[in-house]
Amino acid sequence: MTSATKTAGVGAPARPGTAAGGGALAGTGTLVRFALRRDRVRLPVWILALLLGTLSTANSYAELYGTPEDRANAVETMGSPAGLAMSGPRHYLDDYTSGAMLGHQMLGFTAVLVGLMSVLVITRHTRAEEETGRAELLRSTVVGRHAHLAAALSVAALANLVLGLLLALGLGGLGIDGVDAGGSLLYGAAHAAVGLVFAGVAAVTAQLTAHARGATGTALAVIGAAYVLRAAGDSGESGALSWLSPIGWAQRTYVYVDDDWWPLLLCLALAAGCAATGFALYTRRDVGAGIRPQKPGRPVASPALGTPLGLALRLHRGMLAGFGAGLFLMGAMYGSILGQAEDMLKDIDQLQEALERIGGTGIAEAFASMVMVVVAVVAAVYVVMAALRARAEETAGRAEPLLATGLSRGRWAGSHLAVAMGGGTLALLVAGLGFGIAGAASTGDGVLVPRLVGAALAYAPALWVTVGVAAVLFGWFPRASAAAWIVPVYAFVVGYLGQILRFPGWMNDLSPFGHVPRLPAADLDWTPLLVLTLVAAGLVWLGLAGLRRRDLETK
Repeated sequence: MTSATKTAGVGAPARPGTAAGGGALAGTGTLVRFALRRDRVRLPVWILALLLGTLSTANSYAELYGTPEDRANAVETMGSPAGLAMSGPRHYLDDYTSGAMLGHQMLGFTAVLVGLMSVLVITRHTRAEEETGRAELLRSTVVGRHAHLAAALSVAALANLVLGLLLALGLGGLGIDGVDAGGSLLYGAAHAAVGLVFAGVAAVTAQLTAHARGATGTALAVIGAAYVLRAAGDSGESGALSWLSPIGWAQRTYVYVDDDWWPLLLCLALAAGCAATGFALYTRRDVGAGIRPQKPGRPVASPALGTPLGLALRLHRGMLAGFGAGLFLMGAMYGSILGQAEDMLKDIDQLQEALERIGGTGIAEAFASMVMVVVAVVAAVYVVMAALRARAEETAGRAEPLLATGLSRGRWAGSHLAVAMGGGTLALLVAGLGFGIAGAASTGDGVLVPRLVGAALAYAPALWVTVGVAAVLFGWFPRASAAAWIVPVYAFVVGYLGQILRFPGWMNDLSPFGHVPRLPAADLDWTPLLVLTLVAAGLVWLGLAGLRRRDLETK
């Protein structure tokens, strides 16, 4: 009996899919406790990050837009189609209090993050369990056939309900004008409802493919489509497309304005329908398999697939394509409002001061420099995931057969790190291209295309340092590999929010992204970029040296 089985408290073997009571949900409670035990760090971090981010933003809105005149100026700038696409429906602007501003500008953004949390919970405790073989092992005991999915949905529902309750209590206790208790309760409920919808979506995608990454990627594509539909609908005249998106439903509660609860019924109905579909699809497939049959592939593999780099590219191509498309759209969305940046920000003193510290000849250039930090951080999320893929291959037992051949550890891990570095650079390129094309269309200045592409590529050495940090952790401290996520999180907090909140300069110097010239506002300085490149090379070498010295973790 494995440690996972012992931890779950599962007893003597029984006929597969049955239990002492013979129910399909037998053992669900035990699996819920097991899942909560495994996620005792992940879920609290997610919930606290979303809670504290929302509370700090609410306080910032109250300070930045403290007078009716400030809010009236914000209405003028946010009322454009580009501004509505970035925020939410126009009706919020009719009574733009601090609460309405929070619902208008933050609800759609945080709904995406809540959906991401829910998707990761579901795939981690369903498809990933099957992929590693633990689900089949537990199914051979007194665990019902629907217990894993039911437990995962229960954990996701609990996390979303706790988040919703904390948001309601936290916002209601701030004492901000326009942020009342009733609206705060609806604000929290809207987040919980959207989270339940995407948990249900993940319950369906987990049945379609045999791989956890495929299930996660498909669910994330649904989240992206929901956000795009919401943005397209809110920027249009009728807003009809927004009614095709659960994010649009949540925003049409018009929290702190009308406080309409009924759109959340649509979210609950869709969540229940998706969950029921997930259970139904699970009965139509084998454990470890997916509804969608795997393609047989070519009779003969391409020569590139027989090389470490070719195999790594094959494993990473889906995630790279998804991040590339997402960053291109993200750059295009920011570029579409670049021509209005001066009007949008001219009356916000705190942002004006932050942009002045960045420098440049105008607000548009300083704004573009600030946006580049966000783009670079998103690209850093990709490079951390790609760099840690080698760790996932090791713990899943797929690295050992490869390394039993003539393939060295350095070439095997180095191929994943090379794809992470090259893929991150490519992601920056397409983000800068989208930003430049849309920015040029918004401002009428075609020179912005090469300038913004160059500004994005300037962050490539910082991404390579991020890969190097992940390599060192993987090589020397594999159980602490997840600590690599500190680099992009810290870069966002200090590099973006720190400009607004006036963090001391030494904090920015601790991040590799803090040493990158803030193009296009600043002048290009090659010295820090060359130093970052050398640091990245040293870290990668150090990480590979550690991998050669330690034992592999095998199944």
